[in-house]
Amino acid sequence: MNTDRKRAYEWENPLETVEIAKEISGLELLNRILNGELPAPPIAKTLDFHPSKVEEGKVLFEFTPYEFHYNPIGSVHGGVISTVLDTAMGCAVHSVLPRNVVYTTLELKVNFIKSVNLKSGKMYAEGRLIHLGRTTALVEADLRNENGTLYAHAVSTCMILNNK
Repeated sequence: MNTDRKRAYEWENPLETVEIAKEISGLELLNRILNGELPAPPIAKTLDFHPSKVEEGKVLFEFTPYEFHYNPIGSVHGGVISTVLDTAMGCAVHSVLPRNVVYTTLELKVNFIKSVNLKSGKMYAEGRLIHLGRTTALVEADLRNENGTLYAHAVSTCMILNNK
């Protein structure tokens, strides 16, 4: 548990990764980030979450709840949970896209099932592609702890965009 209540972190220039991403598939990009060959995006450093598994159409992110994730009522802020779930779903979409094709979240819906706090333990957000169309994709994600308890479920529609 983080008890010193200080936090410092560094991040790499995200625009360098953006340029590399234009030349490789989404799956290759995600695997390079997973393997440490490319830096994680700044939001992952800010909220302290990271990918732990990447495959075509499915990704797994993990994070441990800390006080810096908390809202004023003593639980992890819904925005943190939404961000982790949105990231898992977006990466599930990105994992099936060819080079020069990107996505953006068009719609996001999150159901918060159970409060996340320090006692919840390590959390896992699994994003899964449901359908990939020409202009949109449908994805879902679950947030569970190490025991498999469901804490949140999300669905999203992403817009597919040509990046040329």
